[in-house]
Amino acid sequence: MIEIIRHLSGLFLPGFLVIFFTRVTYNRVIGLVLTVALIAASVYKGYTNTPSLIIVDSFSLTVGFWLAAKMKPKTRRDA
Repeated sequence: MIEIIRHLSGLFLPGFLVIFFTRVTYNRVIGLVLTVALIAASVYKGYTNTPSLIIVDSFSLTVGFWLAAKMKPKTRRDA
């Protein structure tokens, strides 16, 4: 059961974090770097311990980076 929760959170959380950090820092590369740093810390502490979980995290990072690139800043129309 724990492995299912780890894989599901690995599928959604890294992509969400990339988008979140991109919105906070206004730079998608910095958002990606911050998220990779968090994942590296979790690997170092032993929370990410299977190759399949690393692959799921990488896929989620890629999708999050792609979605962050698709986001455009909203411009105001002054009428």
